[in-house]
Amino acid sequence: MTATLPQLRLTRPPATIAERAPRRPISAERVAAVLTLVAILALAVAALAEVDISIVDMIGSWANAERFFARVGGVTFPPAGELAYLIALTLGIVLTGTLLAAVLSIPIAYLAASNTTPGNAWRAAARFAGVLARALPDVVLAMVFVLMFSLGALPGILAIGIHSIGMISKMFADAVEQIDEGPRLAIRAAGGSRLQEFTSGVLPQVLPSWVATVLHRNDINLRGSVVLGYVGVAGLGLEMSTAFKSLDYGRGLGIALVILVLCIVIEIVSSVVRAAMLGAAGDRRTWVDRVLHRRIARPASTRDAAPAAPGWAASPASAVRRPWTGERVRNVAAGWVAAALVVAGVWVCQIDWADFFTVWAKIPAVAVQFWPPTFGVYGAEVLFEALRETIAIALAATLLTLGPSLLLGSLAARNVAPNSGTRGLARFLLVGIRGVPELILAIILIVITGLGMQAGTLALAFGGIGLLGKLVADSLEEVERGPERALMATGATRLQVYAGATVPQSGRAMIGHGFYMLDTNLRAATILGIVGGGGVGYYLLNASQGSNYGMVTAIVLMILACVLVVEGLAMWMRKVFR
Repeated sequence: MTATLPQLRLTRPPATIAERAPRRPISAERVAAVLTLVAILALAVAALAEVDISIVDMIGSWANAERFFARVGGVTFPPAGELAYLIALTLGIVLTGTLLAAVLSIPIAYLAASNTTPGNAWRAAARFAGVLARALPDVVLAMVFVLMFSLGALPGILAIGIHSIGMISKMFADAVEQIDEGPRLAIRAAGGSRLQEFTSGVLPQVLPSWVATVLHRNDINLRGSVVLGYVGVAGLGLEMSTAFKSLDYGRGLGIALVILVLCIVIEIVSSVVRAAMLGAAGDRRTWVDRVLHRRIARPASTRDAAPAAPGWAASPASAVRRPWTGERVRNVAAGWVAAALVVAGVWVCQIDWADFFTVWAKIPAVAVQFWPPTFGVYGAEVLFEALRETIAIALAATLLTLGPSLLLGSLAARNVAPNSGTRGLARFLLVGIRGVPELILAIILIVITGLGMQAGTLALAFGGIGLLGKLVADSLEEVERGPERALMATGATRLQVYAGATVPQSGRAMIGHGFYMLDTNLRAATILGIVGGGGVGYYLLNASQGSNYGMVTAIVLMILACVLVVEGLAMWMRKVFR
């Protein structure tokens, strides 16, 4: 009897490592979030079934495209001088509008970032301003500014600028929240003002990311500028819409081809510049880093052991007199080129600055035309059904985008791709896909499949692969290397490392990217409806052309409500899964 208790203790099996490991409690909020994701996925599957995409029917409908191109004849282009001017004007409008958005986004991002905002009320107001700017379609903004300023370049600049504030300010604020707080707090401890904290402690850390964000938004604005021509904004978009409306399909397709080539070229140039500015050292460096930043390309041991490069600051006196190294020459030259492009872009737009002083008198008359909202002759039932179609198109396109984006994005990530050749090919494909404007792709698909939801869904799904694939690749490359190396040390295969360490670490970012893709598709589906891609865009175009601006307001408010719901879900998901 005396040895019973010790014997029981000795015979009890020891706890395994899995049993001793701490278990994260499952909260009701997390369960609700998972169920919400499942419900959204089920709605996307139902939407895809409603769209009823049939590859067999598309192949059978190819005869429609053959008959169309037979009627078109050859592709024609405007005269060389006129074409060059249209290209310069379009680039000028896009560049100036993007720059305007970048400047206005700085104070909004400062107020929206949790670590720089003066208070929660300021932060909520700034976040709402960004969401509102994203929710307002740029084509609607252009429509309003055409009424205020008449036809020309200025309505396009203002529409692109105000609409772009939403995304640029959001990315700016996210970058500010991720800074190293040390420099900013050190400036505060030394008695620096808020302005000094921002200019010396925050701005130097976020500037490369901000420039990359602006370049990325400039690419998106170039593709989106095509549709602005349908409401009177000058440039290639206006010429293309005029050609199609006058049944001059050869000229319209020629301009569409020019826009396609221009978008791909600008996308490649922007990608190279972004890679040069954001390339990181170590195993994340790119070929651009090795070309432009030779010190990064050298091994760490060599860098530590090597003496200071000629011209590096060895004393306070030498620090004051900065030498003209190759890197400094490149940076200064890039700065002057950027300034020259901005000046040229503003000049080619031929802005009448006096309009800004006379436009205020027109605002009351224009505002009266847009208020109160009305459903017009169609009625609420028709417009809400069209909105449901738009939501279905966005859900179906997002679902179709997920698989190819995950595949291409994984192959484009340095820590996942089996070799540099595969990664380079995947990156090239993503750049090429992003360069195709969804509007042009929708027009081609409408010729093949006819009007309706199918063309809009396929156009958004194809275009989304380039954007979401890039976001997936960036998220996979940003995960911590420790878990990956630990699995590799145990003999895990590449696929096991990918599934057990890489993907789980990027799960939260993947959910955020999925909601961002849904948000983008929701707004883009509205625009594609203008050319017959299904949804509420058809009624939006009819209302604008019939000067029924109260219906335009009603449609915009409906879209705004949907975007706010998606934004709220995305914020909730990021909080739950952090």
